[in-house]
Amino acid sequence: MPFLGQDWRSPGWSWIKTEDGWKRCESWSRDLERETNPRTISHSIILNSDDEEIFSNEEQEYTSKKRKKDHFRNDTDTQCFYREKWIYVHKESTRERHGYCTLGEAFNRLDFSSAIQDIRRFTYVVKLLQLIAKSQLTSLSGVAQKNYFNVLDKIVRKVLDDHQNPRLIKDLLQDLSSTLCILIRGVGKSVLVGNINIWICRLETILHWQQQLQNLQVTKQVNDGLTLSDLPLHMLNNILYRLSDGWDIVTLGQVTPTLSMLSEDRRLWKKLCQYHFAEKQFCRHLILSEKGHVEWKLMYFALQKHYPPREQYGDTLHFCRHCSILFWKDCRLALLFKDSGHPCTATDPDSCFMPVSPQHFIDLFKF
Repeated sequence: MPFLGQDWRSPGWSWIKTEDGWKRCESWSRDLERETNPRTISHSIILNSDDEEIFSNEEQEYTSKKRKKDHFRNDTDTQCFYREKWIYVHKESTRERHGYCTLGEAFNRLDFSSAIQDIRRFTYVVKLLQLIAKSQLTSLSGVAQKNYFNVLDKIVRKVLDDHQNPRLIKDLLQDLSSTLCILIRGVGKSVLVGNINIWICRLETILHWQQQLQNLQVTKQVNDGLTLSDLPLHMLNNILYRLSDGWDIVTLGQVTPTLSMLSEDRRLWKKLCQYHFAEKQFCRHLILSEKGHVEWKLMYFALQKHYPPREQYGDTLHFCRHCSILFWKDCRLALLFKDSGHPCTATDPDSCFMPVSPQHFIDLFKF
């Protein structure tokens, strides 16, 4: 069968059905116009161990054009999201089911795109993306890679719009760019799934996001209503005691002199250390002042370098041990309609549910 495209390798044109008949879609021409202004980001970071640059000056123009062409096939505007709230996790073939569920398939089918819009699930999804960037990026399929960067693009846009949680996204992008730089250097080992030019374009996009977040300026809100300065001391103290991240306490202490004084409270940092770390860990990294008092604030940041802090999320994925199903549990629907979040056949479904941490989510798909 002859192709209708530009050459024998082309998959053909895209067509749209209209009232006047079938018309050819001109999406490629729009993509070409959109890519006429290339980003001016240096490629000097992508060097191998022998300091040999991947792109020579003579081939840079040709390679740039080829990267754009390859990047069209992986356009981040193309959505591959599913809207499923649960999936069945099967690790081996049975008489009823053939095959098994992979990390990429789970990431594709679960509705992470909507989860980032929920403030209770936002931190959970960001942490999961960070763990995937550190260790599981090479195990994702092509579609899962596209969905991964689509979700990441939505997260960055959300942070740029509402100016919330920029530090979390900066850490995620830093880990992702470091991993990609290492993997791109080892391209001869075929460690990446997909065209190397697509990955280089993705790296350029990550660097562009980092630049946008670096230039992010939080505008001062003009509000004639009640502010933090108007609250009594005991309420300000209660707010500080409810924060589980030391950096959030330090940042809040920079708002007013009163909050700065309250943020230096030794009991506050002692409770924070006791919440995140065990007593045996205190003894190994004990920091005393000249007067013999324990410097709990310094100890917190010292312990954070050696041990992972306790994870705390507003909402997480859940796993049903009876059905082997991974699902998002909607607490509001569960209270109103006694909806368990998935078609559970257990007599007491709540007793079979267990929250799934980001690391546990990845461990579920290690065979």
